[in-house]
Amino acid sequence: MRGENGAIPSVSSYDIHEKAWNDPMPLLYQWDVSGDRRPISSNTVRDALNDALFATGLTDGAGNPLKFQPHDFRRIFITDAILNGLPPHIAQVIAGHSNINTTMGYNAIYPAQAIEAHRSFIARRRNLRPSEEYRAVTAEEWQEFLNHFERRKLALGSCGRAFGTDCIHEHACVRCPVLIVDPNERGRLFEIRDNLNDRIAEAEREGWLGEVEGLSVSRDAAEEKLAQLDERQKKKESPVFMGIPSFSEAAARTSFATNGA
Repeated sequence: MRGENGAIPSVSSYDIHEKAWNDPMPLLYQWDVSGDRRPISSNTVRDALNDALFATGLTDGAGNPLKFQPHDFRRIFITDAILNGLPPHIAQVIAGHSNINTTMGYNAIYPAQAIEAHRSFIARRRNLRPSEEYRAVTAEEWQEFLNHFERRKLALGSCGRAFGTDCIHEHACVRCPVLIVDPNERGRLFEIRDNLNDRIAEAEREGWLGEVEGLSVSRDAAEEKLAQLDERQKKKESPVFMGIPSFSEAAARTSFATNGA
């Protein structure tokens, strides 16, 4: 349950390993108990998961009902994320691991040769780049980084341009290949496509051939983005799709596990 403006309320949780209460955090799994916000316990999550698995009737090789632990899904997520192109060191940050070897231990099927090639690449890059680039960022620098992504929000979705770069397409977003269209804006995109068709028809009637050419480029770009939305939806409906975390989900994780959990 979210609070005002869709924000996740901060709640305190008890660390069973440290035997201490953690500071309030925006924990994803929480519920309302008699008007009091509380985190959902791992036992509750585990029981709900096993109940859902039991209802499916799925069994293991020995014919016993399948049983998963919440921790198993960290392995599934990391494996799927890396296989879909997420760099291992980014997966390390998202998972909250202090050591990338822990992250790679979670990755079930990523080829060892590819892992070693990536590690060698990171080592070479760090040797070539100035050491000051690996210092801890200041609060002001981090806020500037976050503000960059706020400025990328558009009517049709979000701009995928890199941090520190300006728009090179003069804000012709429909034509821009780095525009990431929000699926909820499909209707708006249809309206833009239909409007462009009407303008092309008008330009053809009036003999504005230069206008026809420019409008046709925009119309084709709108058609392409609609096709991309269809392809993304098709992937999401795939039984093996696990998804990739958004930037806001990754940026929200600021603490790192020190015990390799």
